[in-house]
Amino acid sequence: MSTTRKRTSPGASAVFDLDQFLATRTETVNRALNRFLPGGRVKPATMHQAMRYSLFAGGKRMRPALCLAAAAACGGDEAEALPLACAVECIHTYSLVHDDLPAMDNDDYRRGKLTNHKVFGEGIAVLAGDALLTQAFEIAAQARGWPRYPHKELILELARASGSLQLIAGQVADLEAEGKKIPTAQLRYIHERKTSALLCASVRLGGMSANCTPAQLEALTRFGYNVGLAFQVIDDILDLTQTSEKLGKTAGKDTKAQKATYPAIVGLEKSRRIAAQLTGRAYDALKIFRGQAPALEALAAHLLKRDR
Repeated sequence: MSTTRKRTSPGASAVFDLDQFLATRTETVNRALNRFLPGGRVKPATMHQAMRYSLFAGGKRMRPALCLAAAAACGGDEAEALPLACAVECIHTYSLVHDDLPAMDNDDYRRGKLTNHKVFGEGIAVLAGDALLTQAFEIAAQARGWPRYPHKELILELARASGSLQLIAGQVADLEAEGKKIPTAQLRYIHERKTSALLCASVRLGGMSANCTPAQLEALTRFGYNVGLAFQVIDDILDLTQTSEKLGKTAGKDTKAQKATYPAIVGLEKSRRIAAQLTGRAYDALKIFRGQAPALEALAAHLLKRDR
C-alpha cells in the first residue's frame, strides 16, 4: 500500500512522503528511547531486557509520529517534543504488555513476536509494564517546559490520559463488556478511553512542545480525538478481516473472547463508514493550520486505510 500522500490544503501541489517521514521519525525515536532506557545489562538485567524486548519489538511508533507531527504543525522544533514522544510510546507499550497477560486478553503474539509474558514469565511482564509506565514520567520530566505549558501541565496531560479515568477506564470497561450486548454509546466510551485518549494526548503534547496557542491546542484535541476513535474502529475491523500473519498478533481474538467491537454491534460496512466519518472530522479540525500540517493529514489518511 502506497503511503505517499498529496497535501489536502487548497492549491497545494506538493506531495508529502509519509513513508520517509515515518522511517526517519521511527529511527529518531528509537535512538532516543535507547538513550533514555537503562541498558540490558544494568541490574536487574532481566527487568531491563524485558522492558526493551517489548519496546523495541518493531512497533510502528504511530503515537510518537503524531506527537512530532503536531509539534511541526505548530511551528515548533521536533527535537523539543522528542522526550514527550518517547514518554507516550513507553505508556503505550506498557499497556500492550499488560493487555496481553492471561488475566487480560491472554495473547501469545504481539508485533509478530512472542508476547512479553511468554518470554519472561507473567511476574516479570507485570513488572516490566510497571517499569515502562514509570519510565515514561521520568522521560517526560526531561522536557524543558514552555511559557504556556510548564512541567506541571505536561505531567498532568500524561497522567490524565493514562489514569483511571481514561486509558485504564477503557480497559476496565472492555473487560466488563466481554460476552455482553452493550449499546453503541458504551462501546464509544471504551474506545474513547482505551485508544483515543493516548492518541489525543500525543498530539496535544506535540502542540504544547511548540508553545501552541489555545486555538491550536483545541484543534489538535479534536483531531486526536477523532483519529483515535477511527484508529480503534479500524482495529476492530482488521481483527475480523485480516490474518494473524498480516496483523502480527492473533487475529479473531476479539470474536473468540466475545469482545464488544464495532463490527459485532453495528456491522462491518457501517463500521467502515463510521471510521471514514471520524477521519473526515479529523481533517476538518486541521483547517486552522492552513495547509501547514501535511504530516498530520497524511497520518490520518494512513490510519484510515491501513491493513494491519
